[in-house]
Amino acid sequence: MYKPDYNNLRDATKFSWFVNTPCDALMEVTGVSIKEFNLNPDAGVEVYKKGRPIIKEIFGVDVGIPAPATPPVSYGHINTLGAELIFPEDGEVNHSTLCDSLERGIEILKKPVDFGKTGMAPFYLEYMQKLKQNFPDEKIGFGFGAQGPVTTAYLLRRDGFFYDPYDNPERTKEFLALIAASVVKFKKYFARTLYGEPDINPQGCGLCDDCAAMLGPDLWPDFVIPYINYYFENMTTGTRFAHIEDLRPNHLEMLEKLYLDFYDPSVSPQINPCIIKNNTRVPFAWRLASFHYPDMSLTDIRDFVFKAAADGAGRVFTYLPENSCSLKNIEKVKTFIEAAKQVDSALGRGASRSEIMTWVTRDGMNKFWDNWN
Repeated sequence: MYKPDYNNLRDATKFSWFVNTPCDALMEVTGVSIKEFNLNPDAGVEVYKKGRPIIKEIFGVDVGIPAPATPPVSYGHINTLGAELIFPEDGEVNHSTLCDSLERGIEILKKPVDFGKTGMAPFYLEYMQKLKQNFPDEKIGFGFGAQGPVTTAYLLRRDGFFYDPYDNPERTKEFLALIAASVVKFKKYFARTLYGEPDINPQGCGLCDDCAAMLGPDLWPDFVIPYINYYFENMTTGTRFAHIEDLRPNHLEMLEKLYLDFYDPSVSPQINPCIIKNNTRVPFAWRLASFHYPDMSLTDIRDFVFKAAADGAGRVFTYLPENSCSLKNIEKVKTFIEAAKQVDSALGRGASRSEIMTWVTRDGMNKFWDNWN
């Protein structure tokens, strides 16, 4: 079984940083609505063709520009199982509730699925072809995706899932096992048919499973760990990455049981870099979320980066915030980049994390993390 060397992994993990451009920013600068982007391939072409040069001209090479991809519809997998996708006028895609009972969920998951021909998969495959025609020299991403096993269970059952482990634990385990197998089949189908990738990726793979945080640590051995491990064991022989938002401190010791090489807590107000460092040996990232930008000064942003790195984050990152092309936000993003480069350079020449801590202002020491959420 794959197992990282946790005694040395954190020290061996090189510090990194990034600033990336989300689709929202491209839609903002091109004036394309989210509903248009999600449902009109011509709008998708416009977003990438017109939006990327604008961002690149403003921010240069230090801000990642996304390759063209079909819209990030995270509920593609459950849509192929039968859940309807709902596209509001000015918001993220949602979906209907498919399973009113565990029994119904198990019944649905036992049926064979032709993933490329069900739900909106054919539409997004055509959307992909439109992007290929307009960007023939780039690899086109396919955003019609899947969530991890626990999140998928919630998406299928909604709040009813949180009663299932108590009301019928054995059937819940069967439900989760079928979900994990279905997610793997879905992911392998599109990786193989669209990109010719092997069924088992030797390099590594990632997983997003935020709703795992909604099950307490006492439930993880029976209702989380086996199914996330099944996913990784059947997807890769390489490194494992997981994005799980909103974990609590007493969840963190469980991460090593998933044999993770890297963990992204993203937006997780109950923990911070100090808590993570002290409760798991898994290397981790720390994110400056876009909604924090309006309340932060340039000094706050520098302190955020320095304090996160000093407290053990193996990566700091952010995405362009709303109104990213306003002069104020341009300056804030560039300040984040400068601070991240400063940390990267210092660690690269052999500086210690404690040295970086001396760069944090007194106000920053007070704010991060006791007065931060």
